[in-house]
Amino acid sequence: MTINVGLIGARGYVGREMLELIARHPELSLAYASSREWDGKPIADMLDGDVHFDGQVFEALGPEAAADRQADVVILGLPNGKAAPFVEALSNTASESVLIDLSADYRHDSGWIYGLPERNRAQIKGATRIANPGCYATAAQLALLPLQGLLEGQAHVFGLSGWSGAGTTPSRKNDPEALHDNVIPYGLVGHGHEKEIAVHSGEDVRFMPCVTSFFRGLIVTVSAQLAGAADEEQIRNLFAETYQNEPFATLLDEPAEPVAVAGTHLCQIGRPQLRADGRGIVVTSALDNLLKGAASQAIQNLNLVLGFDEKTGLTPAR
Repeated sequence: MTINVGLIGARGYVGREMLELIARHPELSLAYASSREWDGKPIADMLDGDVHFDGQVFEALGPEAAADRQADVVILGLPNGKAAPFVEALSNTASESVLIDLSADYRHDSGWIYGLPERNRAQIKGATRIANPGCYATAAQLALLPLQGLLEGQAHVFGLSGWSGAGTTPSRKNDPEALHDNVIPYGLVGHGHEKEIAVHSGEDVRFMPCVTSFFRGLIVTVSAQLAGAADEEQIRNLFAETYQNEPFATLLDEPAEPVAVAGTHLCQIGRPQLRADGRGIVVTSALDNLLKGAASQAIQNLNLVLGFDEKTGLTPAR
């Protein structure tokens, strides 16, 4: 049975990736794509490649109109703080629809499952409300996951991303001219991903992001302290055991680099490195912020919810 998917907030970079992935998924069909700015424009004209959607056009749907369409799944790709009216209308009128929210609005809501498959796979299966993790939060948590229960003190996370992470609203953070030969720090204290990483990893985290001149991809470097001394073989084995069966998280023998994962569905975790005291540890983690950090993780979650193979529509992992 084909699953009908509605996409609300289709104009941004992530929205375009979502449309590409829906089109290529063998079990999904696009019910509608909502965008006020692109209302009436053919969807195919806004996308690259051979995605056509049989002449469908973008629509400007409000909460009630979207709910009346009764899609099996609704993916919310709206800016932070904008999802609630749609969630309310969909819950009242289309209560059986699966909702996947790409914003930060429900990542700390106990009524929603936090959609990091590598941590919450069992809870995601069969759920109807999924809060997709943030891009930096995904990369940082996958660097920290094998170390759960082994750290003491603060974990420091330095992030560097391409400018697509700043969205389509013009600012210095997505201005190629301002970013040329430059790095712009932002949100150095109290960034929303700091709380997200801390709450869902259970670690005391300090997060410091910067944006630079490449378009897509990001990397985090995590520096932390083990509660007790270890050797590199022990830590390497711990990471290998954690990720040996994961389809979209892989362990490298060298530090991760964002160029290697741009345009892929993968998070690559670099080989953990220990300081001379056996307690200080540094881990790198890189992913494509538009894919594993957003759109393809939403499809991964949707596959789990619907009982499909987790890799459906996401192979090859590129």
